[in-house]
Amino acid sequence: MSAALEASTLRRVRSHVLEWYRAQRRDLPWRRTRDPYAIWISEVMLQQTRVDTVIPYYERFLERWPSVTALAEADPDDVRAAWSGLGYYRRAETMLKAARIIAEGGGSLPSDPEALGSLPGFGPYTRGAVASIAFDREVPAVDGNVGRVLARIGAIEGDVTKGAPSRAVWRLAEQLAVGEAPGELNQGLIELGALLCKRNPNCTSCPVRDDCRARSQRRTAEIPPPRRRAAPRAERWTALLLHDDTEVVMERRPNPGRFAGLWTPPLFDGAEAPSVGTQPLSSAGEIVHRLTHREMTIGIARGGLPETLPEGWRTVPLEGLDAVGLPTVAAKILRAGLPPELLPATLPGRDRKPAGRQIKLPLEAE
Repeated sequence: MSAALEASTLRRVRSHVLEWYRAQRRDLPWRRTRDPYAIWISEVMLQQTRVDTVIPYYERFLERWPSVTALAEADPDDVRAAWSGLGYYRRAETMLKAARIIAEGGGSLPSDPEALGSLPGFGPYTRGAVASIAFDREVPAVDGNVGRVLARIGAIEGDVTKGAPSRAVWRLAEQLAVGEAPGELNQGLIELGALLCKRNPNCTSCPVRDDCRARSQRRTAEIPPPRRRAAPRAERWTALLLHDDTEVVMERRPNPGRFAGLWTPPLFDGAEAPSVGTQPLSSAGEIVHRLTHREMTIGIARGGLPETLPEGWRTVPLEGLDAVGLPTVAAKILRAGLPPELLPATLPGRDRKPAGRQIKLPLEAE
């Protein structure tokens, strides 16, 4: 396994990445601020989520909660509702916990990387990103894009998300972070991986092509090696879609458990749902919802509103669904099972595109 680069090579790579980033970087809203809070929110949202999906969520979130202290005082249900459609909902809950700790300490994010790392949800990547971008601290921030870029520059063999290859990538990132504008350097590496150094890289436009060992060895297709994903486990579920022309029955999912703390039509593990009241049920088809390691096939049983509701269930106005935290699976069920004329115009939780900013690393806030 290769990794160590000469000091002159490190300086050259650093210089070329900074020059390229300053000329080619995308104009993104979180790059127009040095507010540590805003930068932190963007980094949490960007984990596992495409940039173009995040932008409207980021802007709405900051308009509603413009500071750490404002977020610390937020109702958790309001935060979940604002997060609907971004997925990985534990990120939002962990972010709220961290905001309350920061608010108790005075309301300012600490600039020290170690202090940041002590907060909920601040794993190595988030800690490094916030510390370097917001506070110019010379610390690395390795996400999936950076891991891929540095693996190729250093010809680091093996799975860069774990073990010795991961440690080699982080060592190289630590070396590159030392110098001027460490935040821009880290963002430049992320941008390079997002725009050019993809699985099928555009080496001819790459600013560090002459110092890329994988390119010189003609091994960019195998460094890093393609990830082998295990087939998702198939699961069978049933959703109860009980409604009239104005309301629908929703359940807050138990914690712990799947979609914990969020609102969905009542969900049951298995192919059949229990009877509720005397209303007959009819089939409204099924949907398939894919999670990281599971594929849920959900049959939808539709019926009218029952006279009484079990504990934990409640009726929600169809036009008020944007006021509760809905996971994407809930929006899928509602879209598939409700007549089109009853679908609210503001139904949140639009289906997300596959993650495009990062390959999956261990999720810090999950």
